[in-house]
Amino acid sequence: MNSSRGPEPSASPHASEPEGSSSAGVAKHSLVIAGHRTSVSLERAFWEALKTAAAEDGCSLAALVARVDAGRGEANLSSALRVFALERAQTKARAPTAA
Repeated sequence: MNSSRGPEPSASPHASEPEGSSSAGVAKHSLVIAGHRTSVSLERAFWEALKTAAAEDGCSLAALVARVDAGRGEANLSSALRVFALERAQTKARAPTAA
């Protein structure tokens, strides 16, 4: 993907399972990244982790996905997002807590 600054990436969620499904259920989100429309399917637990990360970083979900996309190399986007969420959770788990 190109690294030029364009318009803010956008996202719109489109759940592929009915409400009330478990967090293991898969949800599809449509996003525009670097001017290209794409859909990403991830388990709901990963979407929640990514939304939390975006809020903590002060950016939109689409901007966070675009950042991961820009640094993913040859990995597919869904895998790169799962690894990002896992690594972030591991980092937070290892961080000392304020007393």
